[in-house]
Amino acid sequence: KMEQQQQQQQLRGLRDFLLAYNQMTELCFQRCVSNLNYRALTGEEESCLDGCAGKLVRSNHRLMAAYVRLMPSLVQRRISDYEAAAPEAALPPAEPPAALPAPA
Repeated sequence: KMEQQQQQQQLRGLRDFLLAYNQMTELCFQRCVSNLNYRALTGEEESCLDGCAGKLVRSNHRLMAAYVRLMPSLVQRRISDYEAAAPEAALPPAEPPAALPAPA
């Protein structure tokens, strides 16, 4: 079961990566390639694509770094909000009182 969950998580990660890659490719292609009459890219198109892709990759790295830095505080806030919303759920169940010893 654990192995299956890991595989599903890896597939989700791959899907997310491919989605981001395809979006970046489409955006940069639309922005930089204006003439489809030639098989090869022009020098200007290549330069534009390098700059476009580089900018998107760098901005993605900055966003991920901010996410990693902020994630622990976000998780802690969610835990606090959950505990405040359901305080009885956060407490362990009460144990019944211990029986008093019978009189001798």
